Amino acid sequence: MSSSTPNPDDAALPRGNLANRLGVAFMRVLAALPLSWVRGLGWLLGQVLHLVAGRRRRIARINWGLCFPEHSTAERDRAVRQHFVHFAQAWLDRSWLWEAPLKTVQQRLTLTGDLDALAGNEPTVIFAPHFVGMDAGWIALTAHLERRFCGLYAEQLNADVDRWMAQGRQRFGNPHVVGKRQGIKPLVAAMRQGLPLYLLPDMDHGMRDAAFVPFFGVQTATLMSLPRLARLGRARVVPVLSRLTRDGYEVRVVPPWPDYPTDNPEADTATMNRYLEDYIRQAPQQYYWVHKRFKTRPEGEASFYADI
Repeated sequence: MSSSTPNPDDAALPRGNLANRLGVAFMRVLAALPLSWVRGLGWLLGQVLHLVAGRRRRIARINWGLCFPEHSTAERDRAVRQHFVHFAQAWLDRSWLWEAPLKTVQQRLTLTGDLDALAGNEPTVIFAPHFVGMDAGWIALTAHLERRFCGLYAEQLNADVDRWMAQGRQRFGNPHVVGKRQGIKPLVAAMRQGLPLYLLPDMDHGMRDAAFVPFFGVQTATLMSLPRLARLGRARVVPVLSRLTRDGYEVRVVPPWPDYPTDNPEADTATMNRYLEDYIRQAPQQYYWVHKRFKTRPEGEASFYADI
């Protein structure tokens, strides 16, 4: 939930208040349509984005090649095309996630796995990787479970879009939402009060509070916020994985990681990436590949994205 809106290609997005208001209105119309129609439109949009969003397509191909070097060029290109389809479908799904009646939302979001891990009031950090269904995961928890949750929110540049996204993400369960600018103290306080924190720490945001640890065999700048927040909040880590399906989403609660965190945040961050690799392999085309996951390099190493 902490991530801002993912953009497959900045140049492909509408600009200006009127365009954004029309976009929000369009999403509200989509919310009333059958899911098969929304997904069909998402398939078409994904094909178009794959064609026109050349910069993001090249980034995704580079990322996939680094993580799955055993794949042929044809296999990589098919996977990247399918990723754009999943990306577009998940984006349009936000229409019904944030606008459809509660009953419809609950029917389309299947919550499975170790639900007992989220019962009670034990301090908890939810590790929510950047799969295309990350918003579906948050909505599934807040729509299905009685427990109140805490999430980070990054303000959007456009006021109309920001208002729509904030309202959509807060519509169920009366969640406690903390702005990114407020720092970590409110997050730690919320966890100690028994509110699980929904955290998405698996992007490259530079070297601030980060360490170079392996990710699919590549030294990758990775935020250490997960183990540090877990340690500060005296919390365990419970992964929640969201997978787009034909009927909606399967949101699976994974049992808490044993012996985590330790007193070594860098080693814990490497452990996080090892778990993440396993989760990605279960649905590789649904991970968020259009982000420059390897943009920060150790000193002296050339950029993987030098020509982009």
